[in-house]
Amino acid sequence: MTTGSQAGVSAPQYADPASAYERLLEGNARFVEGNLEHPNQDAARRAALAGGQAPFASLLGCSDSRVAAEMIFDVGLGEMFIVRTAGQVTGNVSMGSLEYGVEALGTPLLVVLGHDSCGAVRATIDAVESGETPEGFIGDIVSGLYPSIVRARRAGDTSVEGAVTRNTVDTVLSLAQRSQILRRAIDEGRLEIVGLTYDLSDGRVQEVARITASGTTTAL
Repeated sequence: MTTGSQAGVSAPQYADPASAYERLLEGNARFVEGNLEHPNQDAARRAALAGGQAPFASLLGCSDSRVAAEMIFDVGLGEMFIVRTAGQVTGNVSMGSLEYGVEALGTPLLVVLGHDSCGAVRATIDAVESGETPEGFIGDIVSGLYPSIVRARRAGDTSVEGAVTRNTVDTVLSLAQRSQILRRAIDEGRLEIVGLTYDLSDGRVQEVARITASGTTTAL
């Protein structure tokens, strides 16, 4: 699998982890302040991307309709490679998609984005307390979140927000542990994985975990 941008598109402007992360934080600051630039969203940009893509960041986020990453970080077409599942639960396909973003598209930053008042987390807490797993494939979401909710409660935190932070941190750690492709990119300095939590009321993101070639930091 070839690393880098696809045919017809130049390499991303923010081609290293630090500059990519700074770009996202600057975009979030504009979002919070209401000074959005809405970059790269015109017809010329659309046409330029017809031949390929060169995003500067990959992101695993929740499917929640209130947490649209392109808006939160004030980015445009072709700038982020995004995978969204309820509670940002990972499976084989989502893991493969994230590996593709890093290995094939060359994104230097992978963000895991959790958020407060997460319905998937709330449903899992309810399942832990009642002992009943929801029917259908919703049960798979709960099963994916269950270990993080249990760990949060064992640490004395029974809140949804605490469970969201625990799940975000656990997901960051799990990505680096489960994927040889992601781990190799980290060790070679080509990738950093950052865990952020998003506040629905004020729009701010807060770092809760980070994995770099030099080590791992978490809020827990």
